Amino acid sequence: MTTKILITGMSGLIGGAVQRRLAGRYQLTALNRREVPGVPTVQADISDLDAIRPAFAGQDVVVHLAAVLGDRAGWPAINRVNIDGTYNVLEAAREAGVKRVVFASSGTVVAGWEQDEPYASLVSGAYDRVQVPWPMLTEQTPVRPRGLYGASKAAGEALARAFADGGEMSVICLRIGRVVAEDRPVNERDYSIWCSQSDVAQMVERCITAPPSVHFDIFYAVSENRWGYRDIAHARQRLGYAPEGRAEDYRTNGDGK
Repeated sequence: MTTKILITGMSGLIGGAVQRRLAGRYQLTALNRREVPGVPTVQADISDLDAIRPAFAGQDVVVHLAAVLGDRAGWPAINRVNIDGTYNVLEAAREAGVKRVVFASSGTVVAGWEQDEPYASLVSGAYDRVQVPWPMLTEQTPVRPRGLYGASKAAGEALARAFADGGEMSVICLRIGRVVAEDRPVNERDYSIWCSQSDVAQMVERCITAPPSVHFDIFYAVSENRWGYRDIAHARQRLGYAPEGRAEDYRTNGDGK
């Protein structure tokens, strides 16, 4: 039987990458404010629980990508979509008996650590000041959000934990790195936190197909970047993640420095 997957925010950049990877192998439905061409779409706003409930009926897995990005929209919008909206998605999934939710969190929940060394030097490209090996941030590292957006994603992770602990539904959080339309690093910081479109889509699918024993967990979705500081060993071990992208391959001098 084909797995039925509901994807919120499919019209976004990451949603498009996920759609391309999953299309034809899963039965996809979009929950989106505007129609997604070629995919059955329930048009509703995730901030309205009653409006989104019908989209969850009969779904096996929900991939929750919809969000207000960055801090520019202001706290009322961030809170309404990223916190209240995430609660609504989790609650609607629980009510419908969905087996698993994959929550698109963000690396910004730990980006505050970039104020300290060695991470400050890594993201600024001052690699000669970095002692090798440097300590990686793992899923066990205390959160240190950058900005209101990062704080909202940390709150989403807390909701994910509460729903997973409170019932049978599995919830997996993906701390997604820098995914851009150019599909390559576009500034110095990206050489530490970049994630290719292919790699983020792979990570989403790895979460969808993870065994039931992965009831709750947190994984970083970044490519295999030489100067990265977010651990992907955990995703390799538990999910079989095999990143194909490497940020340093885009250095013009080719030496990764």
